[in-house]
Amino acid sequence: MLYRLTILMFFFSVGVFSQEKYIKHKISKGENITVIAKKYGVKPKEIIEANPNAPKILKLNSVLLIPSNNKEVALKPSENTENTNTDSHEVQPKETLWGISKKYNVSVDDLKNANPSIETEGLKIGQRISIPSNTVAVAQIPAETDNKSTDVEVVVEVQPKETKYAIAKKYGITVAELEKQNPFIKGKLPVGYVLKIKTSKEKADAAAQVNGVPSSNDLTPPAQEENKQVAENANVKADSSAMVRVSNHSELIDLLILNATQNIGTRYRSGGTTKAGFDCSGLMFCTFGNFDIKLPRSSIEQSRIGNKVSSDLAQKGDLIFFKTNGRRHINHVGMVVEVTEGEIKFVHSSTHGGVMISSTKEPYYERAFSQVNRILEEDSKKL
Repeated sequence: MLYRLTILMFFFSVGVFSQEKYIKHKISKGENITVIAKKYGVKPKEIIEANPNAPKILKLNSVLLIPSNNKEVALKPSENTENTNTDSHEVQPKETLWGISKKYNVSVDDLKNANPSIETEGLKIGQRISIPSNTVAVAQIPAETDNKSTDVEVVVEVQPKETKYAIAKKYGITVAELEKQNPFIKGKLPVGYVLKIKTSKEKADAAAQVNGVPSSNDLTPPAQEENKQVAENANVKADSSAMVRVSNHSELIDLLILNATQNIGTRYRSGGTTKAGFDCSGLMFCTFGNFDIKLPRSSIEQSRIGNKVSSDLAQKGDLIFFKTNGRRHINHVGMVVEVTEGEIKFVHSSTHGGVMISSTKEPYYERAFSQVNRILEEDSKKL
């Protein structure tokens, strides 16, 4: 009897521990990892780690485990703290949300949530916008405060046989810091890749003397270099056939898909290009525009860029086009998010359901299918 009682107490204590450690959350329409993380005052990474088998594209009414950390009671205060702990940034000519988000290591959605007027009015030169400070980047500010006045940003082009370790050592930083400042170099470091390195003025000058280049006093101020380097860091190039060549191909496609699917549940709106509502080409225009890739505005114009590929060769990130409602010309577009044998899943803004994911296996889209265009191609050329 005592043995059975001991076993029962053990399982009861394990159950209580599990309930304290995690909260079960049922996914509602329009929710994504970022939204759910803010709701519970945890980091998106913690939710992903707690749900290793969860799909990248969340399914409605599925259940996620949320690390509780005993924060249930403090949910509201944490949200208020997020709104009050902000920094600000003055918008410079030609700056984009993507460029600003990379500069402060925050997401485009975080910037939009902190500045609701951006959705309807867009960015304006000289406008001062709030930068959310409850991010990983803010955690570094105390350590950098003492050297803030002497820090400079150096633009470095990767030379043949150079390694991340050699570059980091030259500028007095760690490889981890180098990768954090340049998120697109997690994998291989290609020759000709343009890096932005923030370091002390003394270390930058010492490296400049070794390289035989101008000292940090002669460098273009970081504020003026920002817009130029945002595009160069992503290595986005358009050739004569309107194909966009990128060096960080797979990572960029994953980011594009994540950016588009985070709008799932947003209503359809003719002519819309914001979270207030999207039409089909507006969703593509906005999604690619967030990464400084400029598409034409209409679906018929978008169907004329890039290279046509057969449906059985479709890949994630391709644009897929349809002739709906019996029309003779293309009038609908989406982006491929998944390809399985004989089926293409795509994210799009539908007139009857807003932003959603549909399939070419659905009879309506099977009949209306027109073509697939590839506008992103990996740039294997050595610069």
